[in-house]
Amino acid sequence: MTEKEGVRSMVGKTKICSLFGRPLMFVMVVLISTSVCSAASSDDVEAMRQEIKELRQMVKELAKEVRSAKKAKGKESSLQAQYQQELGEIRADVTKLSERQTHPLGTALDGLKLGGYGEIHANFTEGTEKDKVDFHRLVLYLGYDFADWIKFHSEIELEHAFVNSADGEVSLEQAYVDFLLSDNLNIRVGRLLTPVGIINKYHEPTLFNGVERPLFATNIIPTTWSSDGVGFFGSLNPSLSYEAYVVAGLDGSKFNETTGIRGGRIKERPSLNEPAFTGRLDYRPFAEALNNSDQSLRLGFSGYFGGLDNGDEGTNPGIDGEIALVSADFEYSISKFDFRGAVANINLDGARSLGGDGDPDNVADEIFGWYLEGAYHFWPDEWKTGKLKKSDATVFVRYDNADTQHKMPSGVAKNPAGAQTEWTIGTNFYLTPNFVIKADYKFRNDDGARDLDDLFNIGIGWTF
Repeated sequence: MTEKEGVRSMVGKTKICSLFGRPLMFVMVVLISTSVCSAASSDDVEAMRQEIKELRQMVKELAKEVRSAKKAKGKESSLQAQYQQELGEIRADVTKLSERQTHPLGTALDGLKLGGYGEIHANFTEGTEKDKVDFHRLVLYLGYDFADWIKFHSEIELEHAFVNSADGEVSLEQAYVDFLLSDNLNIRVGRLLTPVGIINKYHEPTLFNGVERPLFATNIIPTTWSSDGVGFFGSLNPSLSYEAYVVAGLDGSKFNETTGIRGGRIKERPSLNEPAFTGRLDYRPFAEALNNSDQSLRLGFSGYFGGLDNGDEGTNPGIDGEIALVSADFEYSISKFDFRGAVANINLDGARSLGGDGDPDNVADEIFGWYLEGAYHFWPDEWKTGKLKKSDATVFVRYDNADTQHKMPSGVAKNPAGAQTEWTIGTNFYLTPNFVIKADYKFRNDDGARDLDDLFNIGIGWTF
């Protein structure tokens, strides 16, 4: 191989190396060119100079390529750095999201429960009373599970959509904590529903027939009736459950001849001067036998016993009286028929000293009432399709008898307005189990000279 061929070969190798970004070849090219110049003959000097000139031009081009390669490599490094930065940011976001999901606040919200119910009514009279529409109540439920055995429940109620000094009401209907110890024995403390009757415990609009609550649940067992206290509840066996509480008592000075004990409920800060005992038993005699049938039966027994010298904020009225309320109720379903009813008797010891809003002497020694109701589910199964796949409809009839003047103290005359009866016929259309449209007609009477107006009512109700 000649020197020129050697130079050309080396230059070619240098070009190949330059493509792989090896700058060390620059030095090798210079050294080879110097060696060639010193070893060449005089005839070849000019030609070699030309070759060296070309070689230097190649070196310049090679240097340019190397610089471009470096620049490209720099851009690639810059892009890679950018990618690394963005990847780091993504990883940071994922870490933050993970921390948020496991943050104590996120864990705390897992135990939160929301719900509620509401009713809107329209009432039309057949006489002199006023027709009206009434957003009767809106109740918001808030619950929280501190643990699987410590649970908080509450209901805040707004009545009649507006509150002023004369009408409407915002009240804390329930607010209690359950300590679930076992099936047989659990503890409840706080503001709870007094466990008497049916409607007082299960008063959501989807759970009872008719637009308005039964007369019995207004004038005999006042609904809703809350009590502040502490006690126990549980199931003794699959057929028998119980509740038993010690609670703040009623204010006997607010009892009335026509509305009975209803005004005696203390809704703010009840006195503990003369507390009361209340409880109930629920018995399902054929629970296991009827479990796989289209029948169900429940029998309930409840009571309330205590003194009546209690007032708001501990300001007691200074009266001498006691109350003994006993009640029984039942619910029975078979096929498409539902039946329910309740009866209650209230004895008031010291009735002559009770009352105060009117004539104290007109409060009865004994208050008595009952009601009976039957309903039929007439909605055909073939209509339960599409949007109405969970729908249902019933017709019902109910008879109420409420006598707040059942037995009077000796020498005290009855107020005939205290003895009222109602026949109610109506229908309920359930678009879903939690949303109902209602309509009913009430035939009302009392033992007095008053001619009570009949009522036509329509309404909607919901729970969630």
